[in-house]
Amino acid sequence: MFATASSKNQELLRRLRVDDAIDYTKQKFEDFARDVDVVLDTIGGETQERSWSVLKRGGKLVSLVQPPSEKKAEELGVRATMLGAQPNGAQLEEIAKIIDSGKLAPVINRILPLSEARRAHELSQSGHTHGKIALRVRN
Repeated sequence: MFATASSKNQELLRRLRVDDAIDYTKQKFEDFARDVDVVLDTIGGETQERSWSVLKRGGKLVSLVQPPSEKKAEELGVRATMLGAQPNGAQLEEIAKIIDSGKLAPVINRILPLSEARRAHELSQSGHTHGKIALRVRN
């Protein structure tokens, strides 16, 4: 598994047991990754455009931020989709059980009080946090 992060987040990738950690501030992922089954695009734009070249025929580009070109996917013999999620109480309950059992450990960047929701949003949008930013509703 390939994953990209800046220099300061390479240790996080090692803790997550990534096989090939690429420092995007020093290297282009497309210089290392080849014949990839699935690309998970969390950036969009030119990063998404560069991602097409690392997919193997029959591979899939999944974007969380921008619909990938279906035309380009067809031309390259790959599949493409955008993934979005709607809150679902039953699914969140199941995820909580998995976390409580220790089978899944989310990466938490920080926990802020609800009164700092604006700051949490700004941090999230900066693209320079690793892990999730949680809001504490009660003290």
